[in-house]
Amino acid sequence: MRNVSTLLQRELGAYFLSPIAYIVMAIFLFSSGLAFALGTFFSGGEASMRMLFEFWMMLILVFVLPMLTMRLLSEEFRNGTIETLMTSPITEIEVITGKFFGAMALYLILLATLLLYPIIMSMYGTVDVSLLICNYLGLFLLGALYISVGLFFSTCTNHQIIAVLSSFFVLALMTFATQGLAMQLDAGWLRVVLQQISVRSHFQDFVRGLVDLNHVVFFVTLTGFFLFLSVKRLEMRRWQ
Repeated sequence: MRNVSTLLQRELGAYFLSPIAYIVMAIFLFSSGLAFALGTFFSGGEASMRMLFEFWMMLILVFVLPMLTMRLLSEEFRNGTIETLMTSPITEIEVITGKFFGAMALYLILLATLLLYPIIMSMYGTVDVSLLICNYLGLFLLGALYISVGLFFSTCTNHQIIAVLSSFFVLALMTFATQGLAMQLDAGWLRVVLQQISVRSHFQDFVRGLVDLNHVVFFVTLTGFFLFLSVKRLEMRRWQ
């Protein structure tokens, strides 16, 4: 556990010693603020953040989170520092866990900035606190899944651009393409399967204020699966 904590602190510090954290935060704040202003906070509009969470935040995170994860292991491979890291008394599981929690820590900082919007809304209407908590739970689980996917692709290549583009493609496929294709199909087993594997389908209930155990299990299981793949990929690269 000490190794994981040390690696977490190392990763979080590395973010703020490079331009990545500041660029990602700027993109996140600008895009979420614009989405809030245009889609939620306007004269005569409903005092609700549903549209922001239901669509715009998913779209923003599909592009922003791969930028956080692209360097996690790709940079270690490119610079050769992975050899020093792996010769220290630390396991592959601890490396992946530490990297994952480091990215999650910065993601939680990004989520904290969104609290400004319900504060603004409270000046013009009533904010449903229980609904807001449910929305944040959904965003937490969604972010964990996206970060695990990005981390996996970071273990697959030395090139950060390849890692980020691969993550973009897979996350867009998992989030939007599956649901879009399901809506084009008539009722049948294929449509049911696509809806069940669609990230957006599982996230939408959190936006509505419903915490379904099936959705929680979906996100936790899929996150664990990609972290498992990351560990196995790191083990393979270690012995290459």
